[in-house]
Amino acid sequence: MTELTLYSMPSSGNSYKVRLLLAHLGLPYRHVPLEFESEALAEAHASGILPFGKLPVLELENGKKLAESNAILCYLADGTDWMPADPVTRAEALGWMFWEQNQHEGVIAVRAALQVYASRRHLATPERMASLLDRGHDILGQMDAYLSRRQWLAGDGPSVADISLYAYTHSAGTKGGFDLGRFGHVVAWVERVAALPGHIGLWDIPE
Repeated sequence: MTELTLYSMPSSGNSYKVRLLLAHLGLPYRHVPLEFESEALAEAHASGILPFGKLPVLELENGKKLAESNAILCYLADGTDWMPADPVTRAEALGWMFWEQNQHEGVIAVRAALQVYASRRHLATPERMASLLDRGHDILGQMDAYLSRRQWLAGDGPSVADISLYAYTHSAGTKGGFDLGRFGHVVAWVERVAALPGHIGLWDIPE
C-alpha cells in the first residue's frame, strides 16, 4: 500500500479519521483536498470518482476506490495492531464503529456542521439545535459511562474504534457546543488518544 490516493474534505471528521490512521501507520499517500462547496468537489461529483457521492474515498494502486470512512479504516487496519485479532474484541471495535455512524455522527457532527458551514446555518433552528444538544449529551453520557470502566473502547489498547470515535468527539465542545466538562472520562480518553505517538491534528494535512 504505497500508491494510495486519499480524496478527503479537510474540515470533515470522517475524512480526518482516515488521515489520522494513515499517520499512525506511517503510510505514504497522495492527498487530494476537496473542501465542502468547492469547485473541486463539484468536479469530483461530476467525474464519478466518489462511489457513494461523498468523502472520504481511498483510491488503491490498482484504481479500486473504497468509500465510507469506517470501511476505509478497517481496510487500512487489517493485519495491524489497530484491528483487534481476537474475534470478540474485534466485534466490540466494529460495534462502536457502527454506533459512531448510526448514533453519534448524526448528532455530534451534524450540530457542529450547522454552526460551522454558512450554507447550513439556516437549518439551525432553535428547536433543532436544542434537540441535538440534548441528544448529544445523552450520547456522550453513554461513552462516559463505558469509559469509566475502560481505558480504550475495545481491548486493552487503542484500536480503529478509538480513531473512529475520536474524530468528532474531540471537537464536540469547540464546534458543536456540547459541554464536555460534564464527561470527565470522555475528556481523559480524548487526551489519551491525542497523546499517542504519531498523532496529528485535524488541520495537519499533507501538501
